[in-house]
Amino acid sequence: MTDTTRLSRRSLLAGAAVLPLAGALPGLARAAAPMLGAARPPFNRIALGEFEVTTILAGSRAVPDPHQIFGLNASDEAFAEASAQANLPTDQAQFFFTPTVVNTGSELVLFDTGLSGAGTTAALAEAGYSPDQVDVVVLTHMHGDHIGGLMTDGAPTYPNARYVTGAAEFDHWDMSGNETFEAQMRPLAEKTTFLDDGGSVASGITAMAAFGHTPGHMTYLLDSGGRQLLIGADFTNHYVWSLAHPEWQVKFDNDKEMAVETRKRILAMLAAEKMAMIGYHMPFPGLGYVETAGDGYRYVPHSYQFAL
Repeated sequence: MTDTTRLSRRSLLAGAAVLPLAGALPGLARAAAPMLGAARPPFNRIALGEFEVTTILAGSRAVPDPHQIFGLNASDEAFAEASAQANLPTDQAQFFFTPTVVNTGSELVLFDTGLSGAGTTAALAEAGYSPDQVDVVVLTHMHGDHIGGLMTDGAPTYPNARYVTGAAEFDHWDMSGNETFEAQMRPLAEKTTFLDDGGSVASGITAMAAFGHTPGHMTYLLDSGGRQLLIGADFTNHYVWSLAHPEWQVKFDNDKEMAVETRKRILAMLAAEKMAMIGYHMPFPGLGYVETAGDGYRYVPHSYQFAL
């Protein structure tokens, strides 16, 4: 080892010893960066063939005691075990509300409208859209967190849109006396087209019956440029406590046995065809795949599949 090498190392060590003191010298102090709080992106956009598909985060909230909502027919032990395997707490759950915007190139189509007009239009703005640009509003079903943004201050939130929903779904709520339906959907009934299973919203967008969660619940198949994606809404509404265990009953399902059968049928199709899905209540951005896992399924969030 040469004297030059020794001197260089001594110099480096000496310099390192001085550095921690530099911040204490007058005029050299550095303020700590401020805490900004947890955050997530408000929208996610992918290309699906010739379509652009954007999920927007219209709201999110924590809900206590999820076992009172999911897995009603599962024991406390089974619920706790499934939660622990997924690193989830059992005392609360995070809910996500995720409408989807599809630009077909000729029409801008919004699937579901969130809990309120303000929440969804704010999320739309973050994604670069305005309410007057929406050509079609499609409703998967008529629970309040899906139709709550149809009207704002007594006027249509999407003034230039036509509306599409399942015929069986509308017929059920039409006779229900539900206040949200009366305030949000009733004023738009004359502008609404009603579909049955296999009905077309627009070229490349087809309705698929998914009854059970509600009497006329619909999913919608997107097909463009040889690629397909299912807008699944609430046929399954938690990635562990519903999707991974399709036989587990969910409080919000109108016909729980039918909902289980629908869940099993659609999940089997998604897994067999390796088709992507968007789930309204899946962890944002709500886009992923379904794989078989033992007697159930596993939710796999998308990564870069749609970037290629």
